[in-house]
This record gives sequence, structure tokens and C-alpha cells, in this order.
Amino acid sequence: MLKGKTAVVTGSTSGIGLGCARAFAAEGANVVINGLGDAAEIEATRAAIEADYGVTCVYSPANMLNAEEIEGMIQMAEKDLGSVDILVNNAGIQHVSPVEEFPIGKWDAIIAINLSSAFHAIRAAVPGMKQRGWGRIINTASAHALVASPYKSAYVAAKHGIAGLTKTVALEVAQDGITVNAICPGYVWTPLVEAQIPDTMKARNLTEEEVKRDVLLKAQPTKEFVTIEQVAGYAAFLCSDTASAITGSILPIDGGWTAQ
Repeated sequence: MLKGKTAVVTGSTSGIGLGCARAFAAEGANVVINGLGDAAEIEATRAAIEADYGVTCVYSPANMLNAEEIEGMIQMAEKDLGSVDILVNNAGIQHVSPVEEFPIGKWDAIIAINLSSAFHAIRAAVPGMKQRGWGRIINTASAHALVASPYKSAYVAAKHGIAGLTKTVALEVAQDGITVNAICPGYVWTPLVEAQIPDTMKARNLTEEEVKRDVLLKAQPTKEFVTIEQVAGYAAFLCSDTASAITGSILPIDGGWTAQ
């Protein structure tokens, strides 16, 4: 489906981003992965994508706090792989704190990485997409693009901003063969979430099952985690011809969270 296309996925050395990168590679796309982690592990991840799917996969160390590095990543992909046809803005960080105690540096970093980095990448990628008459921009938002939770002022503000950015750019490029959508996962079962469980069990004197059901999944009526594969499959679908009329949409995949 995507043979001959190139996908750039930010925040893709693990979790949802890596799932998306592998899903695109499975459809024949060359892939640029980006993110943090141990250099040897990142290289193993990159090589595995090439070996598993027979595509080209390159790693960009671009810092999502730096607009010039983000633009450079897009330029590198266009130069070395020929184009940027698919852009997934997935990089993100989180901090939880009451608003009056929220560290200013954390606010600035969350807005920069979760929101501004998407603007910089989109700004750099759209001209090439327009020239080729085809593009898919997918922003990883969150259920928090639609509803709020306490103590997450920066994250919720950034994800609401991603929703607005998605709609605005979708309107601007609607006649250029480019779609722009935001995927809004609820709680996804990732290594990052799994690692939080032991400390939560101890702090709240709960069993593992109680932590999952009554803490992490309290807001999700299904009481089941969204999987990385489900989110990645959603992203791949949005790149298909079948989805070409879907644009400017804020698309929940949240086990019913935002239906409440």
C-alpha cells in the first residue's frame, strides 16, 4: 500500500511511535525513526525494521526542542530517501503537578515537545507534500485533546492545541491531496505504563489488577488497555486510499473514555 513512500515518525524509538514506524514499514514504506534511548538499542531497532520488512530505515537524533533540528530532519529525509510523504508527530513528555506548583521549565518543555515540535515538522514537510500532490499528516494527540484531567495543565493544553493545529492545517491543504488528522488514544499498554505499576501498588496498597482497573483504567469503560498495534493500525489506515476523505478529524481510540 505504501511502497515507494517515506514516513517520518517522531518519538519512535519505543511505544506508539515505534509501532507506527513498523506498521508503515510492513506496508512497504521507508521510515525515519527519531527519539531518545541507548544508542546500541536504537541501532538494533533500526536494523530490525530493515531486516523484518525489506525497507530502508534511518535514525534521526533531532531534538524536538530545537526547531532547526526538526527542519533538518525533514530535509534529511527528503534528500536521502527522496520525499516525506507521511509525517507522524508523536513525540511527547508528561509532568503531573497542581497548577500553582507547576514548574515553569516543565510547562515550557511540554508545550515545546508536545505541540510546537509538530508545528515545526508540519511547516517543513508541507511544501514537498504539496509539490507531489499527496501527503498524510497524523498527530498523536490523546483523550486529553478532548477532555481534561486535574494536575496535567501543560499536557492537556498541548493536546488541545494539537487538535486546533490539526483542524487548521487540514483546511489549508484540503485541495492539495494532503490529509491531516489527530489520533486520540486513551491509556495504551506500553513499557512506560507497565513500569509505573509496582510503585503504584506499593503507594496505594493495591494488587496489580486493582491498579490496572481502578487507577489506570478508571476512565475507560471497557476496562481494557488500548494496544500499540491498534493505534498503529489506525495510523496505517489513515494513510490508505480508503481514508482519503478523512481530514481535520480528532479521532478517539480510547475504550469509550470520551463517550462519557
